[in-house]
Amino acid sequence: MRGFRSSRRGALRNDHLGRSAPFDGCTRLLRVIAILGPTASGKSAVAMRLAETLDGHIWSVDSMQVYRHMDIGTAKPTTTERERITHHLIDLVEPEDRYSVADFQRSGAAALRQAASQPIICGGSGLHFRALIDPLDFPPTSPAVREELEALSSVEVTRRLLDLDSTADQHVDLANPRRVIRALEIATLTGATPSERAADPRTVAVREFRSDVEVHAFGIDPGKHLSERITRRFDAMLSAGLVDEVRRLAPRLGVTAARAVGYREMLAVVNGDHSMAEGRKAAIQATVHLAKRQRTYFRKDPRIRWLPWHDDPNVLTERVLEMLRTE
Repeated sequence: MRGFRSSRRGALRNDHLGRSAPFDGCTRLLRVIAILGPTASGKSAVAMRLAETLDGHIWSVDSMQVYRHMDIGTAKPTTTERERITHHLIDLVEPEDRYSVADFQRSGAAALRQAASQPIICGGSGLHFRALIDPLDFPPTSPAVREELEALSSVEVTRRLLDLDSTADQHVDLANPRRVIRALEIATLTGATPSERAADPRTVAVREFRSDVEVHAFGIDPGKHLSERITRRFDAMLSAGLVDEVRRLAPRLGVTAARAVGYREMLAVVNGDHSMAEGRKAAIQATVHLAKRQRTYFRKDPRIRWLPWHDDPNVLTERVLEMLRTE
């Protein structure tokens, strides 16, 4: 990593600042470190250790941590952790608010490029990661169109999308109603189907990233241990009071927040539609499916270097630091 030297074991320091700097001294490129991977992979612990070592700030790329008060179910950093390390792009809006990835881009992209401390991006949303560092041009939105589509059943919106574009399943996760509704909204507003947008040469591909950002991205994936880690973490959330959090927030949860994995299933428990055992099982299964989708998305990004798995975050942190030293 140009401009850095090792001033003590396990640390990287800037030669003249005494701390890590977010810009390359020669090219003035914004230099970003990213710790990415599926949910429950241990990213946050590694990012915290890196931030402490490099005097950095953490920039969250999580689609649900933007909502205030949704703390336990989103595995949001604790108050103590946020006092130790500054976190950005967390607690931006209220649970009843709509907040799109385009809104996230507007909140974070420009601010990131003004960072005074080493940015360490951390999270499980590949789209939000790209929105922060890549020149993605998001299609328009319409609350009126969205509300009309949200009033339909998931079966109906899926049928409408496939009637419009028979190969939409190659580009849209049909198991995710939010994605299906968004695809229909875009098609309604722009006239372009998912297949047509995918074939459009103007669509930004993963390989096309900003020339003013130097990305050092590392992936963490527990592999066969992921389901076990998800189960253990969700049980810890239940012990920490997730059901009470959901019950307290239930009247305020907007359409997007109410569909968050874990919250959706616990809402069914709170409303009496499922037993606790049924809700727990459904939440764990939904989280496993989410993690698999996240893994698939990240694996398509050639900028991400995947670390050999280890369950000790200190070991993973040292591996990242060693790779940064040799660049």
